[in-house]
Amino acid sequence: MIIGVPKEIKNNENRVALTPAGVAEFKKNGHTVYVQSTAGVGSGFKDEDYKNAGAVILPTIDEVYGIAEMIIKVKEPIESEYPLIKPNQLLFTYFHFASYEPLTHAMISSNSICLAYETVEKADRSLPLLVPMSEVAGRMSVQEGAKFLEKPMGGKGILLGGVPGVKPANVIVLGGGIVGTQAAKIAAGLGARVTIMDISLARLRQLDDIMPANVDTVYSNEYNIREYIKKADLIIGAVLIPGAKAPHLITRDMLNTIPNGAVMVDVAVDQGGCFETTKPTTHADPTYVVDGVIHYCVANMPGAVPYTSTLALTNATLPYAIQLANKGWKKACNENSELKSGLNIINGKIVYKGVSDAFGLPYTAVEELLK
Repeated sequence: MIIGVPKEIKNNENRVALTPAGVAEFKKNGHTVYVQSTAGVGSGFKDEDYKNAGAVILPTIDEVYGIAEMIIKVKEPIESEYPLIKPNQLLFTYFHFASYEPLTHAMISSNSICLAYETVEKADRSLPLLVPMSEVAGRMSVQEGAKFLEKPMGGKGILLGGVPGVKPANVIVLGGGIVGTQAAKIAAGLGARVTIMDISLARLRQLDDIMPANVDTVYSNEYNIREYIKKADLIIGAVLIPGAKAPHLITRDMLNTIPNGAVMVDVAVDQGGCFETTKPTTHADPTYVVDGVIHYCVANMPGAVPYTSTLALTNATLPYAIQLANKGWKKACNENSELKSGLNIINGKIVYKGVSDAFGLPYTAVEELLK
């Protein structure tokens, strides 16, 4: 198979979808890899590294899309890439369709095959290609939240961990999954007073067992959320419904009860956000203020630490990408239910229920198109 790796062009996105080590693995399996020039520079990989691993370097993104049977990316295609996508071309990347309808319609019109990292799902319901970036984003959410709590950044001027004689900050984490767990661990490690909220009592029991003494677990419902945010300094939105739009756990009217200068970090922004006032931001302009509350809603948080993120992501994606290349997408998805669950759009038809439900668009069972 001919593999194409374009340079990411989303704002401040420095990750790359394939490392030189990944190129070597594809070559070992008999495939050809084309990498756009400087695609790996942001993550610390030079064109020469890719050449030495066996890749062919192409100067433009148009040439990469033009020659590849499978495009491997990190982030969803943006508007300038839509015309480059060919019918029957396989795109393997994060899509997060449910948060952006124009992308969904563009991919339907392209007649391509869209296999989304974020909906590849194991039998135990875990999301192996979302986990590494969720770990990064969860840890970063506290790092960024702590920074914007500083007074020069517009925040309350509070140190997350406090000091002897001065109370630490109150951190609320909405969601006890991968993102929430990682956020709570970092916040607790810095000395903050942390409350994790989730709707799963089983998960809360697990967290109660493994978290340090400065972490409390609370059942998540609207009443409890309204009560706890009244004293919050930092709120982390860490809710995920695989492939579907995130629910709004903090509504506009709740902002009036949150202290001025508090920070809300919405890690669920890729799926539409779990705050009603969420709108995507970039690393170049990461925050905005609504009713005195700072919102940090960067849609590609792990892009700020590309070396760590790229290695973590490609460790997870490469085995799946090799299967797709070795067998072709149809056979690979028929034989591997995890890959099958990653299929979102096939030749103009939506085959993932969460995407069709998000926009009220027609749904086709994936099995009909895998025959």
